[in-house]
Amino acid sequence: MSLKEQLDRDRIPQHVAVIMDGNGRWAAKLGKPRLEGHAAGAKAARRAVEIAHELGIKYITLYAFSIENWNRPDSEVNGLMSLLTSSIAQQFVDLIKNNVRLLTIGDNSMLPDNVRTDIENVVKKSASNTGLTVIIALSYGSRFEIVNAAKSLLKKYSQNPFDIDNLSEKDFADCLYTSQIPDPELLIRTSGEYRISNFLLWQISYSELYFTETLWPDFDEEEFCKAIYDFQHRERRFGKTSEQIKDSK
Repeated sequence: MSLKEQLDRDRIPQHVAVIMDGNGRWAAKLGKPRLEGHAAGAKAARRAVEIAHELGIKYITLYAFSIENWNRPDSEVNGLMSLLTSSIAQQFVDLIKNNVRLLTIGDNSMLPDNVRTDIENVVKKSASNTGLTVIIALSYGSRFEIVNAAKSLLKKYSQNPFDIDNLSEKDFADCLYTSQIPDPELLIRTSGEYRISNFLLWQISYSELYFTETLWPDFDEEEFCKAIYDFQHRERRFGKTSEQIKDSK
């Protein structure tokens, strides 16, 4: 029996977030240019989306490009932007036909005009789809997001007196990019790194964290299922005791 067949389909996480790391090291290991590693990473992202769709996951967030990544060499950034537009054009046509919806989170104003336009077109075309939602974190930084949420709250209430003690976590979360998306239950990071790297810092407060040595381009169905299998064998307590969790079942 394959690992996928061993998964409990009633306990599939609703939302999985992924830090897709290791493209450059994958390329270096094979003596290839870094952009070839990113191209292989794009194919791995497509595989992950297909597997998520097959397993019945409702949301998958892929950390594609951070705000900090703008500091990389221009040649690599330009190559990544070109790869991004071609990947969206090629891969999302048939994904949309399969009821997949695309969203993005991040500061899209920093993107080249053609990239932003291509993404916005796919987002609009897929807006009515009701299957898997693919969220691409693009030009994204969690601290930037949190600061912007604070600014939004200040602007919202600047003209109206309010009792600051009445502000809730929900009020703050409603100002985040992910206000309409449930928090991830599982966060996967590949390539053997054990960092969060400024990714969904608010949203992963109670996410299960899964780290693997596998480089992202090699992250296939078996690796994805390993992460889900591991998730299903954890006890999620949310601050309660094991006894309380057992008693509530």
